[in-house]
Amino acid sequence: MTTLFELPSPFPEEPGIIRLLEPPGSDADALRARLLDGSYGRPFVLEHGGLRALHFSLGYVQSVVKVADPCALQLGYAQRMMAFLLFNPRPRRMVMIGLGGGSLVGFCHRHLPGTDLEVVEIDADVIALREQFCVPPDDSRLRVIHADGAQFVTDHPGRIDVLMVDAFGADGVAEELASFEFYEQARQRLSASGVLVMNVAGNKTTYARHVERLLTAFDEAVIALSVREDGNYILFAFRDAAFEPRWKFMRAIAIELQKRLRLDFPGFAQQLERGRTLRLAQRLSA
Repeated sequence: MTTLFELPSPFPEEPGIIRLLEPPGSDADALRARLLDGSYGRPFVLEHGGLRALHFSLGYVQSVVKVADPCALQLGYAQRMMAFLLFNPRPRRMVMIGLGGGSLVGFCHRHLPGTDLEVVEIDADVIALREQFCVPPDDSRLRVIHADGAQFVTDHPGRIDVLMVDAFGADGVAEELASFEFYEQARQRLSASGVLVMNVAGNKTTYARHVERLLTAFDEAVIALSVREDGNYILFAFRDAAFEPRWKFMRAIAIELQKRLRLDFPGFAQQLERGRTLRLAQRLSA
């Protein structure tokens, strides 16, 4: 088990306990000062009120889990990323780029027993904190891999049914995933009915180029869904450029998924249909 250094949160607006990847006997005052001025430079854990969050800075919450039930999805954006199940309820192979606090990994590992999961994380410090977030240990259908996500996709030997991209650094969406070449490679690695799911947030001028390149690589076969409470957008891009969702049929799938997973899939389906009608993805790229 990784040994962590604890100190009271120095953030007045965020009380609780901070846990750091630092040795026992570290200088608490120096660490507190670096946390406050934003120069600490490593991921850390903030726990308060039964919730445990992963941060790179106070400005960006990477992931939040409920200590009593770490596999439940607390954040609205994470819940909506699971809307890919409306298009493919039983994926055989998933690749996730970005481990974060592991809430999506835990949820998928618990609820998708027929799915092989490969989780790629570039930051060894994030992986070192996986026990704090009760990320399941590697087993026959889960592997957490320390690697560059873009390169992993390029080198992947098989077909991917769902490629989930939730990779944020201290300044927002990871730059390594901003290139047109990455999205082009991602599309080539998807199975015939495969879908890429991507979370974008932050300043629109920062993520608009991601959306534009995604639209180009996937021949406009992209649907965007807004997450108003978190300020995020979730993008769904389809390998088949001619793909057209069967909205009426999807409603029945949504009701069944809601019963099984206790998430608002009927609401997600409505938001997806609205996003398609309004061409929200195209608007985000403007």
